[in-house]
Amino acid sequence: MADPNVTTAGTASAVEINKVLRNTYLLLGMTLAFSALMAYVALAINAPYLGLWTLVVWIGLLFGIHKTANSVWGLVMVFAFTGFLGFSVGPVVGFYLAMPNGLEVVTMALGSTAAAFVGLSLFAVITRKDFSFMTSFLMVGIVIVFAVVILSWFLDLSAFYGAIGGAVVLLMSGLILWQTSEIIHGGETNYILATTTLYMSIYNMFQWLLLLFGMGED
Repeated sequence: MADPNVTTAGTASAVEINKVLRNTYLLLGMTLAFSALMAYVALAINAPYLGLWTLVVWIGLLFGIHKTANSVWGLVMVFAFTGFLGFSVGPVVGFYLAMPNGLEVVTMALGSTAAAFVGLSLFAVITRKDFSFMTSFLMVGIVIVFAVVILSWFLDLSAFYGAIGGAVVLLMSGLILWQTSEIIHGGETNYILATTTLYMSIYNMFQWLLLLFGMGED
């Protein structure tokens, strides 16, 4: 992989943009595989659900990625980040697998997430549409979702999970379109940051699809 910070935003050549796109998808594939491995480890050792600590560590590692994104330590941090989140999702997947038809729920959530990511990425790459107009909307949406997640630890919002889950899936879909568009149009030239955004979109979409598909179970 090349220098994660290929050039300044808005001045990237076609060759450099393709390099960022290629490195982003390569790193994303590696981190997803590592994340899946860590989820399997968590399932194998019957690790407990980490609860609010997941969010605390998430924020700390995310801060570390942004501080080191222009150095080789950024790669270390992104693997630490995705490995931890993979480990933390292991008990969640285990919870759904223990349900009646749990394997079907997990498979549908995983398949839907993969299909959505591939479809949205291909759409952005093939059409080369500029989705930068979504920036403000997505930032506001992320802040709102973050606030709702925090509230859910203290208030019973289960009656609204269907609506919240649908909104999060749509928001993550928009984030995938936006981040891919940013790479294509030279707005994001750091593949470590691009990978982190896409990974978080996939991670959040998968978790909320698990909830939505699992709502019909016990």
